[in-house]
Amino acid sequence: MKQRIAIDMDDVMADTHAKFIRLYLEGEMPRYTLEELKEKSFHELFDENEYEAISKRVYEPGFFSDIPVMEGAQDVISDLMQKYDVFVASAAQEFPNSLREKWDWLQEHFPAISWHHYIFLGDKSVLNTDYLIDDLPRNLHTFQGEGLLFDALHNRHDTQFRRVKSWQDVAKVLL
Repeated sequence: MKQRIAIDMDDVMADTHAKFIRLYLEGEMPRYTLEELKEKSFHELFDENEYEAISKRVYEPGFFSDIPVMEGAQDVISDLMQKYDVFVASAAQEFPNSLREKWDWLQEHFPAISWHHYIFLGDKSVLNTDYLIDDLPRNLHTFQGEGLLFDALHNRHDTQFRRVKSWQDVAKVLL
């Protein structure tokens, strides 16, 4: 029996931060440059009102449908599928439109992952896999297997978990 891996979507498989950057730069008179937005998280740059305004965009229809694929994700996940049972575990319940949009996104960008391996949930502590690759430390705190923290600006100061900085790092650790 193969070991199991659960993989988060947002900021792990899907480059959600890049989508937020694009929306911000397309908005009215952005104050920050692309370079600044790639070096610091929105929490660090924005005041509370600005952060709330950009964060609300996840509730808009279509937000999740055109997020770019994280560099290297398709190739490495394909390789992982040869060795592991791979599941996609995403907190799709939090955002009303995301359930269908995430389903469609997976069908388009990761057609080799069967819909039987999609897990849309609210609490990742119920996952029963050997590994969880996630960008949010709070999800790894309650996970019973080995958590791999996928590097992101919003988690760069966390040192509690084994960090993977890219999909190439994931390959080095798990392949």
